[in-house]
Amino acid sequence: MAVLGSIREVFGIDRLRALAAVAAHGSIAQAARALHMTASGVSQQLAKLEREAGHALLEPDGRSVRLTHAGRILAGHADLLLTQLAAAQGDLADLGQEVLGPLRIGGVGSAVRTLLPDALAALTADHPRLRPTVVDGESVDLMPRLIHGELDLLLIESWAGRPVPAPEGVTLRTLVSEDVHVALSERHPLSDRRTVDLADLAGTAWACCPPGTAPHEALVQALRSRGVEPDIRYLLAEHATQLALVARNLTASLVPAMSARPAPPGVRLLATRPALRREIRAAWLTRAESPPVRACVAAVEAHCRSTGEGPPAEGGAPAPAVP
Repeated sequence: MAVLGSIREVFGIDRLRALAAVAAHGSIAQAARALHMTASGVSQQLAKLEREAGHALLEPDGRSVRLTHAGRILAGHADLLLTQLAAAQGDLADLGQEVLGPLRIGGVGSAVRTLLPDALAALTADHPRLRPTVVDGESVDLMPRLIHGELDLLLIESWAGRPVPAPEGVTLRTLVSEDVHVALSERHPLSDRRTVDLADLAGTAWACCPPGTAPHEALVQALRSRGVEPDIRYLLAEHATQLALVARNLTASLVPAMSARPAPPGVRLLATRPALRREIRAAWLTRAESPPVRACVAAVEAHCRSTGEGPPAEGGAPAPAVP
């Protein structure tokens, strides 16, 4: 224990985590993917660690690298330390199995707005010593914050055809599965349909979330699969803002069911051909699962059961158009 304590004092935890990842995955590139970092970021961490250790920790191995003898020794200690830290976090969180203390939540806007308010109200009423905090954002930005320990629980989206990856050490649980609709102005020539083939929307201007986000990638993939090159003119993070432009017949938008409530006057929601779906998933670090995380996931699941969040069963009636 004394050795581990002294290692922790001398070397930063993030740098030891980078070394352990290279040892586990065999390359800086693979370690970077596992840690949701850039390869240059991992290299910088390892360069600092080498200076602190006073030994070369990596050596060239063809086009890749391998650990030196000193690197293997330090990586072994890093594994022990990281395991000990995870166990300590679990022991403290499980103390008495009480749901108390901070709970740092990140989520996509529609999930935060639709799923969290009632769930958190019930949760904090039952556990007044719990201190939840919430930030919204896109899955691509929130996942690294979970991996690095800045957040405890995420509510992220996963679109059919562009499923959210399950990083190593992260538990994913599906909370909601829902239809995705095309939002058109009631003045659009195709707005009287109940279902629209995406191929029929060639030449249509689109509003969408910024590049790199799951909704943007899902829209591009869905249109190109029907032979349509996307004409995305409005990059807007919020579906509510996209729908405001749809209502003025400026654009079309792909909108998940929970994001379309309430839709502004003048907007109609059409089922798509092929059908598109989105899931909202809870995500947390498996090693850092705690009573607050478990209680919050359970509260959101209870909310979903009580409100029937999500689409009708397969084969059910299509979503009604919004006048």
